[in-house]
Amino acid sequence: MLSYLKGTIVQIQKINNRVVVVLEVNNLAYEVQIHSRLHQQLPALGEPTQLFSHLQVRDDQWTLYGFGSSAERDLFRQLISVSGIGAQMGMALLDTLELGALVQAIVGNNSRALTRAPGVGKKTADRIVLELKTKLAQWRESAGLSTAPTALPQGDIQEDVEMTLLALGYSEGEIIQALQAVGETTALAKGAAAEDWIRESIAWLSR
Repeated sequence: MLSYLKGTIVQIQKINNRVVVVLEVNNLAYEVQIHSRLHQQLPALGEPTQLFSHLQVRDDQWTLYGFGSSAERDLFRQLISVSGIGAQMGMALLDTLELGALVQAIVGNNSRALTRAPGVGKKTADRIVLELKTKLAQWRESAGLSTAPTALPQGDIQEDVEMTLLALGYSEGEIIQALQAVGETTALAKGAAAEDWIRESIAWLSR
């Protein structure tokens, strides 16, 4: 119904730990819920912006959700198609992991990464991977998202490496870039020990 909204930011407010942007479009003010990471990327009040949107219609309430790109919006729709995944959990996943990292976690069977999102337990994460792995592997190519090289470490090893690097303060985006670079430029085998991948990744990130 609404693909995107383009207008002026009138107000940004936090309501019950949810970020709501009031966007004025042609003299109409729309309340759009966004995730916290997108909040940090928005221009200042009074400045124009564009939000890709998803309208959720319930008997007692209509809610608009906003995203920074059509790919992010489409991924949100994929997430909420999974049984037991509501809009707030979908937003929490997008807030916790960057778009590319979230897709890679699902396609790469990295359910542990998904459990970092508030409210997402092990069973829920496993269900997301089970239902979306194949769909997202195909979708990310049509969406123009880069695919991870085959030289990435094996699933369990990758989880250990990512958790360690996250604990050291690196972002999901930095970690994915480091793993891709290490996989492409070193002789490490996919099954090499997590310690080896961690050492090489830190060396690459420290350059």
